[in-house]
Amino acid sequence: MPGLIAIVGRPNVGKSALFNRIVGRRIAIVHDQPGVTRDRVSAEAEWRGQPYTLVDTGGIGLLRREKSTDVITKAALDQVQIAIEAAGLIILVVNVQEGIMPLDREAAMRLRQSGKPVLVAVNKVDTDRVENQALEFAELGFDRIYPVSAIHGEGIEPLMNAALALLPAPEVSPAADGEAVEPTPPTPEPLKLAIVGRPNVGKSSIVNTLTQSERVVVSPIPGTTRDAVDVPFEVETEGVRQKYVLIDTAGMRKTRRIDDSIEFFSVKRSEDSIARCDIAILVLDAESGIIEQDKKVADKIVEERKACIVVVNKWDLVEESVREAREEEIARRNAKVRGQKQMTTLAEFGQWVQELLFFLDYAPVIFTSAKSGFNLERLLEAVRYVAAQLQQKIPTAILNRTLQMAVERRQPVSAHGHRLKFYYATQVRRAPPTFLLFVNRDELFSDPYRKYLAGQLRQAFGYEGCPIVLVPKARPKTIEPVRKPRSGRKHTGRK
Repeated sequence: MPGLIAIVGRPNVGKSALFNRIVGRRIAIVHDQPGVTRDRVSAEAEWRGQPYTLVDTGGIGLLRREKSTDVITKAALDQVQIAIEAAGLIILVVNVQEGIMPLDREAAMRLRQSGKPVLVAVNKVDTDRVENQALEFAELGFDRIYPVSAIHGEGIEPLMNAALALLPAPEVSPAADGEAVEPTPPTPEPLKLAIVGRPNVGKSSIVNTLTQSERVVVSPIPGTTRDAVDVPFEVETEGVRQKYVLIDTAGMRKTRRIDDSIEFFSVKRSEDSIARCDIAILVLDAESGIIEQDKKVADKIVEERKACIVVVNKWDLVEESVREAREEEIARRNAKVRGQKQMTTLAEFGQWVQELLFFLDYAPVIFTSAKSGFNLERLLEAVRYVAAQLQQKIPTAILNRTLQMAVERRQPVSAHGHRLKFYYATQVRRAPPTFLLFVNRDELFSDPYRKYLAGQLRQAFGYEGCPIVLVPKARPKTIEPVRKPRSGRKHTGRK
């Protein structure tokens, strides 16, 4: 595993900006408001060919009006401590324009107690005049001082050269005498799972329960998660280790209810997480049911053509009422009392969810409780199954035979005097499963018939949890000319 470098410091000194500059892309949200970062945001990266893991953390120390007993504040401070304990090297970020502050001294004292090697990155050194002021930070008790400007990218190279030189090298098991060292096979890319949904449905709780750690900050306050946090995760099944990346995202609220720019960027990162994931896990709240915003998040998943699993979380909160409804239903049947049928089983609830999210009806529905761990193992089974469905490659001959039988069962409706004809089909992509259909006229390929053919392919090949994309393409030689209607006036001309 690559060595871990943790970026720490008091709030609002530019830790996230430095994190983004070093890894070369915008991952952590950067804002001039203190306390934006709460979770540990990590990224795998390389510097001059040497791999490492970089971790951004929340600020060390309490801001004005904050209390150490606040749920979110305490959890964010715990996240910083976990990062310090796990790190092989620490970069302490300070602000040259504000000088040494009491919270800088508090952070330095905590880092000296850790016994880890520490580099001091004096940020916001934008001119030669303030560069000399960077040496004042030697008062914090660390010898290695590096002036940097995260915004302009100045001073990053000497800082990272020193960091990688001090970072402990990963342990390599030596080969036995006379034993040839076999080359390490390429490691498959981990499966990226985006945990998405509206605020306060239990997304972070699911991540923490799956990883069996307090990896991300959890509180009953909506909007606790701000960044999209990538959490590496491994599961061993039948002797095979499968690597995942759980992407914990901010809750996606209605656009008109987004209060500030921080929340705007949080929601944007959540949308980006859907775009870059392999499977989207849509989390719903069993207690509050399905509301309009749940449908909008689901619509975003469909728009990005992503495989999906629907998770109805907090099932423990409604399980008792379901049991009572089941007993009442049995009593009504015994008494032969007519009335509206109640949902008393998980299958009936699952069917209800798919009816409301009809445009996402290909997604399996799993009922869970992150608090008790109920059914989370089944969620992982669903992830493995859907991932396997995404890897299907349908032989062309079988694909064409299946489509031919589907067309024979239900002929496409003719339009404008023409009927849609199919000539040939081939699979051009696995994720999402995409099929190119050669037809006589692509404009005759209607949405209802597209849905029918997709259903026939799903019935034949499975593809549970996967969207099926059908792309019609007209063969140039088969396009029939459209005759223009003749005008009422006859054209007379000389031969």
